[in-house]
Amino acid sequence: MDEKNVAKEILENVGGANNVSHLEHCSTRLRFTLVDDSKVDAEAIKKISGVLGITQTAQTQVIIGGAVVEVYREVEKLLSGIQVDTEKGSKKRPKWQDVILDFVISIFQPLIPAIAGGGILKSLLMLLNLIGVLDKTTSTYQILTFVGDAPLYFLPLLVAITTANKLKVNSLVAVSAVGGLLIPGLTALITEGTTLAGLPIQNINYAYQVFPAILCVISYSFLEKFFTKISPKVIRSFFVPMMSLLIVVPLTLLVLGPIGFTFGQGFASVIMTVFARFGWIAVALLAAFLPFMVVTGMHKAMIPYVITSLGETGKELIYNAASLAHNIAEAGACFAVTIRSKDKGLKATAVSAGISALFGITEPALYGVTILHKRVLYGVMFGSLIGGATLGLLSVEAYVAVGPGIASLSMFISETLPNNLMYAVIGLVVSFVASFAAVLVLWKEPATAGAQENETNEIDFNAPVEGQMIPLSDVKDDVFASKMLGDGVAIIPTKGELYAPANGTIKMIYNTKHALGMQTDEGIEILFHIGIDTVNLGGKYFESFVSEGQKVTQGDVLIKFDLLKIKEAGFDPTTIIVITEPKNVKFNLVSEEQVTKEEKIFVIEGKEENAIA
Repeated sequence: MDEKNVAKEILENVGGANNVSHLEHCSTRLRFTLVDDSKVDAEAIKKISGVLGITQTAQTQVIIGGAVVEVYREVEKLLSGIQVDTEKGSKKRPKWQDVILDFVISIFQPLIPAIAGGGILKSLLMLLNLIGVLDKTTSTYQILTFVGDAPLYFLPLLVAITTANKLKVNSLVAVSAVGGLLIPGLTALITEGTTLAGLPIQNINYAYQVFPAILCVISYSFLEKFFTKISPKVIRSFFVPMMSLLIVVPLTLLVLGPIGFTFGQGFASVIMTVFARFGWIAVALLAAFLPFMVVTGMHKAMIPYVITSLGETGKELIYNAASLAHNIAEAGACFAVTIRSKDKGLKATAVSAGISALFGITEPALYGVTILHKRVLYGVMFGSLIGGATLGLLSVEAYVAVGPGIASLSMFISETLPNNLMYAVIGLVVSFVASFAAVLVLWKEPATAGAQENETNEIDFNAPVEGQMIPLSDVKDDVFASKMLGDGVAIIPTKGELYAPANGTIKMIYNTKHALGMQTDEGIEILFHIGIDTVNLGGKYFESFVSEGQKVTQGDVLIKFDLLKIKEAGFDPTTIIVITEPKNVKFNLVSEEQVTKEEKIFVIEGKEENAIA
C-alpha cells in the first residue's frame, strides 16, 4: 500500500485539510471530526485502494485495517500547520447528541492503548504467579505491578491531555491543573480533613477518576480564553496560566471535583444495577447487536463506561464479555465461509479476516464478509447471542480495556475468581462453535442468489483492454486479489488503450488518469485500474479521452496509456476490472486467455442486495 497516496486521497475527499478540526485513530480506523460533513465524498473514499469502507455518525470514520497507523501519520503530516477554516463550515447546526458523542469519543478513544498495555501487563504478572514462575511477594512482581497500574492510577492526567487536545488549549497547563489534585501532600491534607478559605474540602481520592479531570479542563479552557483576551501580550505567557491555575484548581477541589466524583460513582452504579437486574440477558443482547454497532462506530460510545467501571471498581461485567462473544463469532463465521464457499477470492478474504477476528480485530470480517452476506450476518448474530448468554450466565469479569481475543485472554485472569479465565474460554468456544455451525447450515453461494429471477436479464461485457486475461486472485495486489472491492477480472495488456465494455456513463476519473469508474445503463458500477501502483506516475504516460458525466458507448476509447514506458518505469501494467456495485453479483467468465475489445469476457446474471445498507 502507498500510504502517502492513500492519505492524500482520503484528505482530499473529506473536504481537504482546512475541513479537519480533529483527527485520531483506533486499531483500524481514521476518525475525523470535520467542520462541514457535507463536503465528504463517501463514494470516492470507498474506491480508494487500501480503504475498506467509511461510516459517518458523530465522526467520519475511514476504515483502513492493519495499516491505519502508517496512514494516520501521513495524514498528520499533511495537516501539519494547516489552519482550520471554521468560518466556511456548514451553517447547519449539528445535533447535540452528535456533538456530545464526538466529544466523548475524542477524549476516551486515545486512552485505550495506554490502559490496555498496563492492564495486560498486570494480567500477565498474575498468570506468571499462578503458574509459579514469579511469586507475587517478590519486589520484581510488585514493581512491575505498579508499572502496569500507572495508566489507571494517573488516568486523570491522561484525560487532561486528551480533553485539552480536543478543546485546543494548552495541554501542559491542563495537566498541571489536574496534577494539583494528585499531589501526595494535598491528598494527605484532604484525607485528614482540611479547608480552603474557610470552606471544607470533600475527602476524595482523585487517582483513577475521570470526570473530575474532564470538568476541570473544560473550566480551564474558558479561563484560558478569557485571560488571553484581556491580558497584555507582554505578560500573557505567565499571567494566563497563573490566573487559570489560581482559579480552576480551588474551584475543582470545592465544586467540580465532588460533582464529577459523584457522577462517576453513579454512572458505574447504574451499569452494575443493570447487570444485577438483567445479567446474562444484557450481555447476550449487546453481543448480538454488536455487528451493527461496530459497522456504524457506535460501539465506541461504550468506552466511557468501560474505563469508568475499571477505574471505579477494577472490573467490567458487560461490554468486554459481549465483545469477546462477537469477535469470536465473527471468526467462526469466516472459517465456515472458507469451507463452504467455492469462490477462491472470498475464501482468501474470509480466512484472513477470521484470523484477525480471533485476535480481536473484526473490521476485516465485518466489511469483507459479514455485511455483504445476510446469511453470514444471521450466523454471527446467533453465535454472538449464544456466546454472550454463556459468558453472562457465568458472570465473566474483565479487568482490561482492550479488544478481547485469543492474544488478550489474560485480561480475564483474576486473583479472587480462579475460574474466571476458564469461564471466558468456555464462552469463547461456545461463540465460535455456534457461529461456525450456523453459517455452515445457512450458507448459500452468492452466485446462485436470485439467478432464477434474473436468468433472462443477462448483461454482457466486452473486454475493456486487449491482452492476456487472468483471474483477479492472481493480481499482485492484496486489495484487488482478495476481492475486497468486488469481483472482477484482470488483463495483462498488449495494447495501451482502455475501452468502454458496455454502454454507460463516466462517474469518476482519477487525477492521475490511471483509474476510472463508470456506471452501465443497467446500473452496474465498474472500476478500471490500469497497472499496479501506477498512481506513483502522477499521470505520466496516461491520456484521458472522456470526462466525468459523459455518456459512452461500448467500444469507445476511454484512456490511452504508453504501455512500453510504463513497463520501462518498472510498473506492472496489469489492468484490473472490478464490479464495485452491486455486491455479490452472479459473475460468469465467458472468455479466457487472449482477448480483444470485440470479445465478450464476462456476463452478470443475478445479484443479491447488501445485508446492511
